[in-house]
Amino acid sequence: MNTPQFRVAFAASLIALLSACSSPPKPPTVDESQKRPANAQLAVELQVCKIDLQNTRIQAVESDRLAETTAATLTHMAARQQLLATIQEKVMANRVHTVHFAFNSTRVSIPSTEAAALVNESKAAPLVVLRGRTDGLSDSSVESRIAQARANAVRDYLIAAGVDPTRIRATHQPSGDYVADNRNPQGRQLNRRVEIEVYRTLPLSTQALATPQP
Repeated sequence: MNTPQFRVAFAASLIALLSACSSPPKPPTVDESQKRPANAQLAVELQVCKIDLQNTRIQAVESDRLAETTAATLTHMAARQQLLATIQEKVMANRVHTVHFAFNSTRVSIPSTEAAALVNESKAAPLVVLRGRTDGLSDSSVESRIAQARANAVRDYLIAAGVDPTRIRATHQPSGDYVADNRNPQGRQLNRRVEIEVYRTLPLSTQALATPQP
């Protein structure tokens, strides 16, 4: 049924179809309601939360490091305090007795109560050091003999009381090392003396010498 009206309608449809194909396609539509700008409140809060979390992690790491440093410092201080306590105990354990002498004398005179304590401590001590002193003004031979004789007199006194002679060391000094003013009689009387240092434990240097070598 190829009538003129049909041919005109067909041609019009074909032209419309060709016109539609030659026009550019429309761009896709975007739902603006779903867009979230970078400075939106939620985005800002999220960024702040991330920063806070990072800072918290950094603080945690720093706290752990500080805790480790503090623990190490406390351990070191405890070790030093223990060492100091040990040293102080050894130093304080040494007992010093003093025997005074009359002018130019070497006669030992010790009160009975003090003598008993001195002898008992000396018997139990691994080392007893005697230091003879005078009130002399110079290191003359006379003063040296008196200082040495005083130390030897105390040594003989301790040995006679039962102290092991191998544990006794005697030294002397003719002048100096005063404990009082040597310019007056009272001071000179105090300076004429023998100091008796009773050790509770051997000094380290003495221990090294006493230790047998392999």
